[in-house]
Amino acid sequence: MRGYSGDKDVYLKRLRRIEGQIRGLQRMIDDDEYCIDILTQISAATKALQSVSLGLLDEHLKHCVAEAVAEGGDAAEEKVREASEAIARLVRS
Repeated sequence: MRGYSGDKDVYLKRLRRIEGQIRGLQRMIDDDEYCIDILTQISAATKALQSVSLGLLDEHLKHCVAEAVAEGGDAAEEKVREASEAIARLVRS
């Protein structure tokens, strides 16, 4: 079971909303909307995706990493390394 399993429906609902935002962006481009308006919507969609990412990262740390650390050994080191790399990717994006 994944750490986010309890909130799976919440994450799916948020991602569907983001999907709608992206479709709206496509329509804005197709309709030749004003550049700044499109950029504003891109910023909103980006923030929404970042919010989902942070939620999943939090769940990963609370569930997967904490469980591996409790067990100890190489699995713990691997999970911490994975989490660190994921954080680095999020910070760079």
